[in-house]
Amino acid sequence: MLSFLPGPVIGTISFLLYVVNTVVCACLLFPLALLKLIFPGEAWRNSCNRVLNELGMRWIAVNNANLAFTKDITWDVEGIEGLDPDEWYLVLSNHQSWVDILVLQKVFNRRIPFLKFFLKKELIWVPIMGLAWWALEFPFMKRYTPEYLRKHPEHAGRDLEITKKACERFKKMPISVMNFVEGTRFTPEKHKRQNSSYANLLRPKAGGVAFVLSAMGDQLHYILDVTIVYPRGVMSFWEFMCTGKNEIIVRVEALPVTKDLIGDYSDDPAFREHFQFWLNGLWTKKDIFIEELCREKKMAA
Repeated sequence: MLSFLPGPVIGTISFLLYVVNTVVCACLLFPLALLKLIFPGEAWRNSCNRVLNELGMRWIAVNNANLAFTKDITWDVEGIEGLDPDEWYLVLSNHQSWVDILVLQKVFNRRIPFLKFFLKKELIWVPIMGLAWWALEFPFMKRYTPEYLRKHPEHAGRDLEITKKACERFKKMPISVMNFVEGTRFTPEKHKRQNSSYANLLRPKAGGVAFVLSAMGDQLHYILDVTIVYPRGVMSFWEFMCTGKNEIIVRVEALPVTKDLIGDYSDDPAFREHFQFWLNGLWTKKDIFIEELCREKKMAA
């Protein structure tokens, strides 16, 4: 642990270790991804995906070792007992920082199948990482603003089409589909702009979640409802890199995928209302939990 060093030194060492690990992993990923692209055949493609996912999990394992080496983190994690790496999961979580991704990978690596995130299309241009996400078949989605859709209504629903196509690929082998339901990171400014009814969360977006369940209902047996809390305050990625000591709380609840959660979200108003009611209830419960946990931490301080 390097928590005795000045923050910028810890951050620099940690960041360089992430970069080296990512470059090494990418050098292994790219040739296999190109071979998968060049040679057709479902059996070959599935075999390549297994190897690519294994490389991804080893990349995460080294990142986790980086966390342990450079930081003194008190982990308070509950609800991950009994998870199965050969099962299909839909993982839903609140979203506050890029650090959330490191946390989720740390908590779930090899406990469930390799996590696949829905990413904004612009992220494919992130150096090295963008191509790595492409090689690992992370689905890239184009987000359209309401103003844009009013001018170009023909693009409405295109993001859901991408979700459906991605889910078809995910049926071939066990996978964990990750969705940050709020669609973006929580900030006080976004919270105010949304006029969110939740104290600690943005409003959840139901369409993408409903589409994943509709497309993969036969495979998905469990939804993992994840709540991430940073008792010492939410940090940017760089702030987290420079922090020696920290505390992170993670709570996971496995919920069964019941028949009432699978339906036609686009064309069935009754189902859409039911699904939104269910998801809002899940978010209300999460918001209350975060509020109570923060109150307990303040009283204990």
